[in-house]
Amino acid sequence: EVQLAESGGGSVQAGGSLRLSCALSSPASMRCMAWFRQSPGKAREGIAAIHYDGDTRYKDAVQGRFTVSSDNDKNTVYLQMDGLKPEDSGTYTCAAERTWSNVGQCSLHPDGGYNYWGQGTQVAVAS
Repeated sequence: EVQLAESGGGSVQAGGSLRLSCALSSPASMRCMAWFRQSPGKAREGIAAIHYDGDTRYKDAVQGRFTVSSDNDKNTVYLQMDGLKPEDSGTYTCAAERTWSNVGQCSLHPDGGYNYWGQGTQVAVAS
């Protein structure tokens, strides 16, 4: 069973930066890796995703501020978050999809076929 472990969350002031990491327990290649966020009282939403070939996509609200990247040798995916805003606060969870028969871009939808999920890491941005 593949397990995902997030780290790097914390509390920062608005305008600050955080770098989240998501480590996979298995070297098995994933087609897509994604970061999701859930804030109190809100539904889980997709923030960023990266395909095995390096193609990335972002939620419009974080485009230009967040960067998703992967280190396949370390089985780790990162989310660099710059220019943080209070509305970026929430629980950030990484997810992995290994259905290689799928084609096209990685999904940013929570029901987009992700097979494995981490436990999440908290991010709090103070104004």
